[in-house]
Amino acid sequence: MSKLTEVNEKIADTVVGGYKKIEDTVVGRYQKIEENVVGSYQKIEDKFVEKFLTKDGETVDEAKERLKEEQNKNSE
Repeated sequence: MSKLTEVNEKIADTVVGGYKKIEDTVVGRYQKIEENVVGSYQKIEDKFVEKFLTKDGETVDEAKERLKEEQNKNSE
């Protein structure tokens, strides 16, 4: 293998490694943002269900399940 080929391969490896690091950083940050947004939405949803949609003595999860069953029943 010539020295020029070896140098080109090293450059290619370095460039690919750099892009991989950038990709990992961008994807990691996106995932963190996504987790925060989904978590915040779930908190808001739970508060809404708790305040407006639960019946006496019913938990938020029970209310969500009941609503889901009612929705499925109505869509049939």
